[in-house]
Amino acid sequence: MDVKTFVAAQSWRFAKTYAKTWPHWYIVRKNVDEASFLEFVGIIRKDGYKGKFYNKEIIYYDLDEYTYWTMDATIEDTDIINRTFKKDTYEERLKRGDLPK
Repeated sequence: MDVKTFVAAQSWRFAKTYAKTWPHWYIVRKNVDEASFLEFVGIIRKDGYKGKFYNKEIIYYDLDEYTYWTMDATIEDTDIINRTFKKDTYEERLKRGDLPK
């Protein structure tokens, strides 16, 4: 899979609920090619790295200026892929001391 082509072809939806605290975008499995979606989830899990979101451990995957992640325990259960700018990840904001209140 050409990951750059896949992510560029998606219509990433802005998560309005988190606009002021954790700005990010997402795609939903049922709205995209399922095989490609699952393949990208597998790449995130295989080639990504462990990081934190407060006390939760998450596998993140960096590509260009974005960081991608999912929240479900298994690839099969995953319905959403999230992304944010690298500078807006929990760990980067923790380093800068600008986590939301």
